[in-house]
Amino acid sequence: MTEKRVFRGRLLTLVTRSVRLPNGYRARLEVIVHPGAALVVPFLTAEKIIILRQLRPVVGRYLYELPAGTLDRGETALACAKREIVEETGYAAERFVRLGEIYPVPGYSTERIVIYRAERLRKSVRVAEDDEIIESRVVGKQDVRRLFKKGGIVDAKTIAALALCGWL
Repeated sequence: MTEKRVFRGRLLTLVTRSVRLPNGYRARLEVIVHPGAALVVPFLTAEKIIILRQLRPVVGRYLYELPAGTLDRGETALACAKREIVEETGYAAERFVRLGEIYPVPGYSTERIVIYRAERLRKSVRVAEDDEIIESRVVGKQDVRRLFKKGGIVDAKTIAALALCGWL
């Protein structure tokens, strides 16, 4: 495998890779190298979760999402999950259960998202970042299903996490 860096940004690196596939074909890939991320499904109770309505300027609209964020250098997925839930919801959790992991766009990115269920929430201090426009909402399973069926939940990582929890 040969690799050439095309671009290095604050968050992402774009490389081209030349790899030989099992059938002998030599493929030239364009790969976004991503540090990975964590996502949290914050359960206030067994029947209620916190979901976010977040502005996503890249797609030009607000999306319903679960709290998530990119791993800082050297940070574990669990540490990231603990940080993100406070930053984005204003709640801390006493218990985290790892539900699984996903590769949201494996055709062109190395990003791997580890998904956690957060329980026994307690109010904390929300530490919002300047580039995040977020409103948090408390919803039940039926609210989530209605939003999803109406096309209100379109974020892939959120859909995967809700499915892992049995909410979709």
